[in-house]
Amino acid sequence: MFYGFDPTFLILIPAILFTMFAQGKVKSAYRKYSQIPTRKGITGGQTARMILDSNGMEDVPIEVIDGELTDNYDPTRDTMHLSRAVYAGNSIASVSIAAHESGHAIQDEKEYGFLKFRVSMVPVVNLVSGASWPLIFIGIILVAMAQSTTMYGIGNMLLNLGIIMFCVVVLFHTVTLPVELNASKRAIAQLQELGIVEGDEVTGAKKVLSAAAMTYVAALAVSVMNLIRILLIRGSNN
Repeated sequence: MFYGFDPTFLILIPAILFTMFAQGKVKSAYRKYSQIPTRKGITGGQTARMILDSNGMEDVPIEVIDGELTDNYDPTRDTMHLSRAVYAGNSIASVSIAAHESGHAIQDEKEYGFLKFRVSMVPVVNLVSGASWPLIFIGIILVAMAQSTTMYGIGNMLLNLGIIMFCVVVLFHTVTLPVELNASKRAIAQLQELGIVEGDEVTGAKKVLSAAAMTYVAALAVSVMNLIRILLIRGSNN
């Protein structure tokens, strides 16, 4: 057991720094390309509708929601949600984000395996993500304070249960990454096929979506590093 300064925290520092870099990158890309209108003046809402309709999803509604970068596609309700700025904006950022969420809709329509698996994991992840850390902390405390084999056994059991639950969270982040990358790939293809962006606008769209993808890589990195840290702490208890 570690006392005072916990050296395992050091392994989180690169992941935390990368997360800060990724968040700054996506905000920078969004700010830059939200100021550059597309030559054809097509809005994010029109982009989403064009992509959905061209892929046989005329019945999928598009709802406008509040917030910035809150855009999402809900596969449980077959509904697209676009923030007001993205829906009404005709910038490269707006059409790129709308196309990305449309990419998720295409995944859903084509029963993309990783998306189906991710959706099936959501209820479980919602349950274990909130319970894993409390179990880990309680387990660590009981093991550290154990004055009997019974208390040590209970603490070790809770710690192991928390680790198993956290592994589910790591798996969720792992599955999320290919889902997001694939949606961006589909988005770029649709934007070009439908002539929504052209020339150097394609490069801008790729930069917006690449910056967004980095945030998912960062989330995976943090979860993996946290898992390694927990395992190191557990190892120190034996």
